[in-house]
Amino acid sequence: MNLLRMMMDQYRKPAGWIGRAVAGGMNRWHAALTDWGLARAGIRDGAVILDVGCGGGETVRKLADAHPHSRVYGIDYSAESIAVSARRNAQGIRAGRVDIRRASVTDLPFPEGMFDLVLAVETHYFWPDLSSGLREILRVMKPGGDISVIGEGYAGGKYDDRNRKLSEWADMSFYGIREFGGLLSAAGFADVRLFEEYEKGWFCATARKPG
Repeated sequence: MNLLRMMMDQYRKPAGWIGRAVAGGMNRWHAALTDWGLARAGIRDGAVILDVGCGGGETVRKLADAHPHSRVYGIDYSAESIAVSARRNAQGIRAGRVDIRRASVTDLPFPEGMFDLVLAVETHYFWPDLSSGLREILRVMKPGGDISVIGEGYAGGKYDDRNRKLSEWADMSFYGIREFGGLLSAAGFADVRLFEEYEKGWFCATARKPG
């Protein structure tokens, strides 16, 4: 039990050499889920994109490579994740197309109306306050901008028993897909769309900032 909690703490906020290994491992472990979710995000080249909880930086790299006219930002509140992500995206950073910063979703270091698209992959379970995080994301999005939240855990799905145990052991918050859609609407988003890959336990929620 203690070992499980220690590992889940590393997923929450990678630290030390173990944290660097975990952040790098996320690049591999979440690859298929990320690709599935990004296919539903409606990304256009030239968009200004933010990856909230960028972890090991692979999503940022994929976005920068696939959309050469876009500028891609990544934030994470783990210093180890930021270090791994910066190394992963060294070329994009040197080219001025990628920006990696240490920050929290509840206090984003960006002005209002900056982003066309905000992504969050496998991170919302750990936010200190999901509703506050969603409202802060809404603040930094352009009117008409999109959000896409992607995860491999939700309440009421095929792996509900596992997720309930993780919620108890690791202080993770799992929401039903419709419940998550309701939270997006309550935060001020419109055009909410919900996707589920039941057999794999994946979900993707997309929405738009009105205007």
